[in-house]
Amino acid sequence: MKQTEENTRMDDLISEYLSHRLNEEEQRELERWIDASAENERYFHTRREIWLATISAKDTSSFDSEKGYQRFLTRVREENQSKGRKLILKKYACAAAVVAILLLVTYTAYRQGGVEMRSRFQDMVVEVPMGSNSILKLPDGTRVHLNAGSKIIYSQGFGVDNRDLQLSGEGYFEVTKNKELPFRIQTRELAVEVLGTTFNLRNYDDDAEAVVSLLEGKVSLINHLNREETLPLLPDEKIILNKRNGKTQLVRGKTDYATEWTKGFLFFDEKLLPDIAKELERAYNVNIQIADDTLKNYRFYGNFVHKEQTIDEILNILASTDKIAYTKCERNIVITLK
Repeated sequence: MKQTEENTRMDDLISEYLSHRLNEEEQRELERWIDASAENERYFHTRREIWLATISAKDTSSFDSEKGYQRFLTRVREENQSKGRKLILKKYACAAAVVAILLLVTYTAYRQGGVEMRSRFQDMVVEVPMGSNSILKLPDGTRVHLNAGSKIIYSQGFGVDNRDLQLSGEGYFEVTKNKELPFRIQTRELAVEVLGTTFNLRNYDDDAEAVVSLLEGKVSLINHLNREETLPLLPDEKIILNKRNGKTQLVRGKTDYATEWTKGFLFFDEKLLPDIAKELERAYNVNIQIADDTLKNYRFYGNFVHKEQTIDEILNILASTDKIAYTKCERNIVITLK
């Protein structure tokens, strides 16, 4: 394949990737191409910088993804024309109103910019819409699985002089070890610090509790509500923070269940109905109203397969307990006492 043809193909893949539209096979193709040489990695890095120039964290609420995509194409064409070659790029429609940028660039790529790039670092935003989840690889190699309705924000310089990020929602983290740069997550009510470990953090803004479940390694937690001393957490332990009173509870036992959502399951282990309703809302992009306050104290157990079972099938199973009934009109659901 000629170099210009290859670059055209990669530009197509990169633009589709930054628009969050790559399928698994195309993503593997792009990853293999990036890993093939330092030159390819730099090429991807350059194209990504052009895209990032169109968006920053403060713009996400009003960012027009189609206009941003067109600006990206214009910038690429201008750059290529200045070098005496014109690329024909295929136009792809962006799937979401908010651009979710999933970075493949490694820590080395960030180092290549040197100190000069640090003054231009902007905040990166990855936001997952309701009804889906997303897997991404951070620049330091950390693997993150984000649940529906979740958002993380981090500096474009992540992995260079810090590994700090903000989380709203739920994320499963496989953190790359780096003794010199601790990995820190800030949420509204608590902070988590690790060097390298595997854990699940759940803290949606509208949840009554925040939960940190540790699978491997060790983490330290800081409770912003009560300003407690740093709380250590060991494998097969979880911390539950009551966001109303600021109190924490340490629970010991298997923590694998906390990550069932990453495998496509909806696992309810004696969960309160309001918490189940919120989880179903995020998973199926529906609106659920609990009409009777008595139901808010009801707990249910269940394990469902998200992609194989519809919201109606799950609600029918819950209703088969003879505790609840429900009505559904399009995406609006009302749960009542039976």
